[in-house]
Amino acid sequence: MNSILAQAVDWYVRLHESTVSEATRSQWQAWLAADPQHAAAWKRIEQLQQRLTQAPSTLASSTLERARHGRRATLKTFALLLGAGVLGWQGYQASPWRADYATRVGQRRSLSLADGSRLVLDTDTRVDVRFDQQQRLIILRQGEILVETAKDARPLSVQSGEGRILALGTRFTVRQGDGVTRVSVEAHAVEVRPRLATAQAVRVDAGHTLSFAADRVGPVQRAPAQASAWTRGLLVAIDWRLQDLLTELSRYRHGYLGCAADVADLRLSGTFLLDDSEAVLANLEASLPVQLRRVTRYWVRVESRTV
Repeated sequence: MNSILAQAVDWYVRLHESTVSEATRSQWQAWLAADPQHAAAWKRIEQLQQRLTQAPSTLASSTLERARHGRRATLKTFALLLGAGVLGWQGYQASPWRADYATRVGQRRSLSLADGSRLVLDTDTRVDVRFDQQQRLIILRQGEILVETAKDARPLSVQSGEGRILALGTRFTVRQGDGVTRVSVEAHAVEVRPRLATAQAVRVDAGHTLSFAADRVGPVQRAPAQASAWTRGLLVAIDWRLQDLLTELSRYRHGYLGCAADVADLRLSGTFLLDDSEAVLANLEASLPVQLRRVTRYWVRVESRTV
C-alpha cells in the first residue's frame, strides 16, 4: 500500500475511534483538502467500505470483527483488502484498475470496435473487449458505457459484475454501480440475465430501463429523459433532489462534493454542463437559497445560505 493510501486508512481508523475529538476531525479535513491525491485515496477507502457491505455476510462480519480488535488490526485488514482489490470477494476476477480502454475522472471517450460497433466511455470508466469467432463480449469493469451495435452474425453482450446484457440489435447504456447494474435502452431491445439467476431472462425494450443485482432483476420502468445526455457532455435533471444532482456531478470532478442535510431535498430542474462543474455550482448558488463552503477547490460543500 502506498504512503498516501496508508495515511487515508490511518485517518479512517482515528475518525472511528470512540474518543475522536473535533480537533481530530478538523485535522482530517485539512489533510483531505491539502492535496487532490488525499481526496482520491479517501474516496477509495469509502468505496471499500461501501462494497464491503455488499460482500457475503460471513466475509463482511469476520472482516469487521477483526477490525474492531484495534488500530493495528484495522490497518492490516484494510491493507490486505486494498491490496487484493476491492471487488475480490464478488468473484469479479480481473482487477478494476486495469482494462483495455479507460477514462479518467471527468473524461469521456468514443471509439469504434473491430466489428464497427461504437463504444462511448463515461467518466472514470474501464472496459475490456473480448471478440472471437463465436461472440463479441464487452466487459464493464467500472463506470458507464453507451453501445451502438454493428451488424454481425456473432452475438454481442455486455458483462457487468451482476450479469450479462445481450444486445438485440440496439443502442443502449450500461452503468456499473455498487452491487447493481443499470441498463437503459434507446433503440430496439436487450435481454438481461443476472449472474446467479440466469433463468431470469428479462427483455428491455426501447425507452425503458431496469436495474439488476447478481441474483435478481428489478422492474422494467420508463427510462428518464435524456439518459445518455452525458455522451454530449450534458446532465439533464428533471425535478431532482439537490443531493442527487451533486452525487452525479461529483463523478466528474476530483475531491469531495456534498451538501448539508437541511438542503439535500431542495428540488431543481435544468440542463448542466458536465465539463464545467464550477459553473454548475455557481448557478446553484445563484438560483437556490444555498451557499458554497470551500476548503480548497477539491473540497466543496453546499450549505443553507445565511442571512
